[in-house]
Amino acid sequence: MTTRKRHTPEQVVRKLAQADRMLGEGRDVADVCRELCVAEQTYYRWRNQFGGLKADDAKRLKELERENATLKRLLADAELQKAALRENAKGGILSPARRRAAVRQLITVMGVSERFACVVVGQNRTTQRREPAGATVADPDAGLRTWLRQYAKDHPRWGFRRAYHDARGEGWIVNHKKLQRIWREEGLRVPVRARRKRVGSSTAPDAPKADAPNRVWAVDFQFDSTTDGRPVKIASIIDEHTRECLGGLVARSITGDQLIDELDRLAGDRGYPAVLRCDNGPELACWAMAEWAGERTGLSFIPPGEPWRNGYVESFNSRVRDECLNINLFWSLTHAKIVITDWKTEYNNHRRHSALGYQAPARYAATCTHQ
Repeated sequence: MTTRKRHTPEQVVRKLAQADRMLGEGRDVADVCRELCVAEQTYYRWRNQFGGLKADDAKRLKELERENATLKRLLADAELQKAALRENAKGGILSPARRRAAVRQLITVMGVSERFACVVVGQNRTTQRREPAGATVADPDAGLRTWLRQYAKDHPRWGFRRAYHDARGEGWIVNHKKLQRIWREEGLRVPVRARRKRVGSSTAPDAPKADAPNRVWAVDFQFDSTTDGRPVKIASIIDEHTRECLGGLVARSITGDQLIDELDRLAGDRGYPAVLRCDNGPELACWAMAEWAGERTGLSFIPPGEPWRNGYVESFNSRVRDECLNINLFWSLTHAKIVITDWKTEYNNHRRHSALGYQAPARYAATCTHQ
């Protein structure tokens, strides 16, 4: 049984040139095909595919087809690698254990081969297939792991450095690097340094009374966010006697200097209050605020963890949260400024306050005769 002969592009072009000569001598296509030992269908297919080409051109065309197929395959692999990288968590995957988990995830979710997943993640295939000693039954460090878990349970605020010295003292033969690695593998707690609590220095009586307008102003902050997840910080300043919202900054962040500028702007119309009541936030219990207050006004800081000592502004914040922030979505900072400012204007001029005999704060302030 004879096997089918496969012609190269150069052979095809040469046979087509020979066929052209024979046709020029007056022979028909059937005789030419018998002479060339090919079928007529093959002859016409060759004519459509290689007609008018020289042997070198046909060879170059074949090479370009192979290069094109290679480029398509490389592009498909690159796109698949990009999709695989997006499937994994953002950031670098450093430890072998996390790389091993990433490879398993790619194989499960995307259905790729282990070889391809290892290339994308940067994991050696031998490392991928070799289970760590800690995951096997014959773990040589099983006793040390048990001891560390019990140690962390007995001393939850102690870290691995103290655990290393205590382990050496009890006879465990281990260096500090291995103990730290096992400590992290077990997910044991490393103590976090506690934040220093800030407490402001009051320059006013402990419990100033708001028995007249402009006697006590209360300041506090609250937070919201725009639809893109970025924060919005809102400063509220309240006259505790008239319940008016005197002003309020709405910004991404508010520093002590920005708050001082807002207080100076309000004081230009109303004068400075006798006392400014506030909590111990970093914008308030700072050197800039203490220097600004000076002889202008007294500062009354509430004790840490006792927000009820600043109850007027806390009550106002709850109204802002319930009636404005919770029912509006802010798509930009400008949108938040407009909506919150409009709500505060309505609060001052139209919202009746039960503590003022159901008068609006601005109306009560206009008729107030307290001195």
